[in-house]
Amino acid sequence: MIDSHTHLDFCEPPNAELVAEALEVGVTKILTVGTDASSSRSALAAAAEFDSVFAAVGHHPNNATGFSGADRAELRALAADPLCHAVGETGFDQYREGAPLEDQRLAFEAQIEIAGELDKPLIIHTRDADDLSIEMLRERAKGVRVILHCFTMPTRLEECLAEGWWISFAGNVTYPKATDLAAAAALVPDDRLLVETDAPYLTPQLRRRERNTPARVVHTAEFVAELRGVDYASFDQMIERNAADLLGW
Repeated sequence: MIDSHTHLDFCEPPNAELVAEALEVGVTKILTVGTDASSSRSALAAAAEFDSVFAAVGHHPNNATGFSGADRAELRALAADPLCHAVGETGFDQYREGAPLEDQRLAFEAQIEIAGELDKPLIIHTRDADDLSIEMLRERAKGVRVILHCFTMPTRLEECLAEGWWISFAGNVTYPKATDLAAAAALVPDDRLLVETDAPYLTPQLRRRERNTPARVVHTAEFVAELRGVDYASFDQMIERNAADLLGW
């Protein structure tokens, strides 16, 4: 199994413990994702240290205040590192009182351009901004491989699939009240599906009282496999193949 989206630098145990725990339960590849320049450099450092860790570099919408040309240039340089396998996470977030919307837009546009220039997948965060995010991607991300991380738009699933985007489910798909997400997870075509932790957030239901770690992607994978009526071994192979094809690791 793989974890297509985590934040090692936000997790409390040292990276070595997190990676070892993941390997013990069969999680052989982890994509750790940057949310600003500092955490992006940390992601690249983790990828350099551990064979099973790969990096994504990005500028989260909540960190986009004052996003400038210098920020874009720094991010472009980080994204060009061979250890970087995706750009983001980026997008729009109108849930928290974070960065001004125009700054979020500038950061989003820059990362779409960088992903296109470098031919690397683009990781999308969207919260309370579905229309804005979908419109931006339709207008500017043609030809870019798009990953909708921690998918939370079940009513827009058909639209997203029609655009060719990848759909990634985190631990919240396992929550008893998330029946709409579970229904969506059962419908995504085999070749467009990913699973993730978004650790240390969104711990799967079986470990809900604890902070999330990359190892716990297994719980989410088991849940989605059961939803889709397939055995875990087959589901595991499918997810590993999807991630390898998309992320090039």
